[in-house]
Amino acid sequence: MGGNKVKVVILAGGYGTRLAENSNSIPKPMVAIGGKPILWHIMNYYSSWGFTEFILALGYKAEVIKSYFKEQNLTKLNFDIYSEVSEIIYRQDSLQDWNIKFVDTGLDTMTGGRILKLKEVLKDQAFMLTYGDGLGNVNIKELLQFHTSHNKSVSVTAVHPPARFGELSLDGNTVVGFQEKPQLQDSWINGGFFVMEPDFLNFIPNLETMLEGEPLQAAVKSGQLMAFPHEGFWLGMDTKRDHERLEKLYKEGAPWLHH
Repeated sequence: MGGNKVKVVILAGGYGTRLAENSNSIPKPMVAIGGKPILWHIMNYYSSWGFTEFILALGYKAEVIKSYFKEQNLTKLNFDIYSEVSEIIYRQDSLQDWNIKFVDTGLDTMTGGRILKLKEVLKDQAFMLTYGDGLGNVNIKELLQFHTSHNKSVSVTAVHPPARFGELSLDGNTVVGFQEKPQLQDSWINGGFFVMEPDFLNFIPNLETMLEGEPLQAAVKSGQLMAFPHEGFWLGMDTKRDHERLEKLYKEGAPWLHH
């Protein structure tokens, strides 16, 4: 697993969102928490574990994301040999150097297809992958060790779903139990923070493929998908309420800024 040179792929190409107080739709990874895009927070988290080689799979309003990093404090900007890829070496005093490759993976490409488009950039090496709209204090070092230990194609970080709604227990039409914030501790969901071997790309037939559909289902069928359970903090930013919660958590010390 080549040490900290393992590349981190972030899916940041989906359509826009009005989660933020913007009149125009912006790419969801650019929604700010504490004044910085959630995408920056995700990258900062990986960087805190020593992983600073990023590949951003872009699509919708790719220029907005590129511009953000171009406007930051950087010392080198170059376009490399891939026609769809631009690369930034991004330096910031408080951080290690970030090496960021931007790959325009198309506007309507699905999540699996975006990974397929990165084949040339990934160069047949294992890589980490996550979504551009979820934060967690996942132990990246243990995740990688777990992945290396089982010799399968994919590891997915399993998390408990955040309690969103009051849960009713019914007996016929009679409510026999009510929990305002149910603890769904017995169920697990896909929390992102994957580690993938290059052969996983063989499970992705075309650009119209959703990662969560055929590829992961095929990995399950062939016994190639392993779950890394994470009991700590995790939150996907799907609703305005999620965004408000992340802002509040940021002000309280941001559990994803430390490990």
